[in-house]
Amino acid sequence: MLPDDPDGQARFFYLALLGLAVAAWVFKDYRHRLGQAAQHAAIWVLIFAGAVLAYGFKDNLGQMLNPDQALRVDENAVALRRASDGHFYATLEINGADIRVMVDTGATRLVLTEDDARTAGIDTGRLNFVIPASTANGQVMSAPVRLDTVALADFVDEDFRAMVNGGELDVSLLGMEYLDRYRSFQVEGDTMLLRR
Repeated sequence: MLPDDPDGQARFFYLALLGLAVAAWVFKDYRHRLGQAAQHAAIWVLIFAGAVLAYGFKDNLGQMLNPDQALRVDENAVALRRASDGHFYATLEINGADIRVMVDTGATRLVLTEDDARTAGIDTGRLNFVIPASTANGQVMSAPVRLDTVALADFVDEDFRAMVNGGELDVSLLGMEYLDRYRSFQVEGDTMLLRR
């Protein structure tokens, strides 16, 4: 079916002529090797179809390759996928550095390991570990800090209160103080949806 506008019709005829020219060249070049021509055409069709599918599913592929990546659902929501250990993880950009955190609704604040705090540009040698915190491994001392920026996908918070854990902590924790900045968060199956 021809497009209604003149520009669309011109493009259609140009592409049709280009297609005929390419088909004529292929037929001339492969005149005595039509089987090989069909094989090459099938390969190119598969490559093109694969590229279209990869583009169409780029968000899902990105989520599979990097499960800590927050998937943007719409302008007000992001989704996290459950990891194989049953927890939800996210990669936050803290002070410009990518930090992997585990969502922990039992934690009050965003709690950074000392290594993650250093990655985010915090001089941990100058911190005062004076605040006791109860953990699954007992009581540890933590230090209060202020983070310039905390970003998840396109959601950016500035001047954010957090803690640096002085004990043995394998992964930084994303607590309720951060989750409360969202209008809602809910778990459906293996997806956590955070909506602002």
